[in-house]
Amino acid sequence: MASITSIVKTCDFIRSRPVLSRVLIPLSQLFTSFSGYRQMGLKYNDLLMEETPVMQTAIRRLPEDLSYARNYRILTAHQLALTHQLLPADKAVKPEEDDHYLIPYILEAEAEAFEKAELDNIEV
Repeated sequence: MASITSIVKTCDFIRSRPVLSRVLIPLSQLFTSFSGYRQMGLKYNDLLMEETPVMQTAIRRLPEDLSYARNYRILTAHQLALTHQLLPADKAVKPEEDDHYLIPYILEAEAEAFEKAELDNIEV
């Protein structure tokens, strides 16, 4: 699995190149609309695998209001999946509401994990 840091760097590279940006951004928006997670009330960061130590650290560092909102969205999506329904269009997550609220915490936790690994493997 690629680290979030490498994904962020790749996204910055794509955005800095006009040709890549013109091709890949519409494709990514199309893929996102077909995936349907917004119709279930989820944001992109709600879908990230949370079983890794870095993600556990990032989720633990979330402020209480963001953590509560995340848990509520996940529970709502589970309920919708069980009943085979989707949210009405006015209650679904809009693209402008789909912010990356968890990415700063993940980047911070990854940097700390990388630094810890470097210090653990230091040779004197």
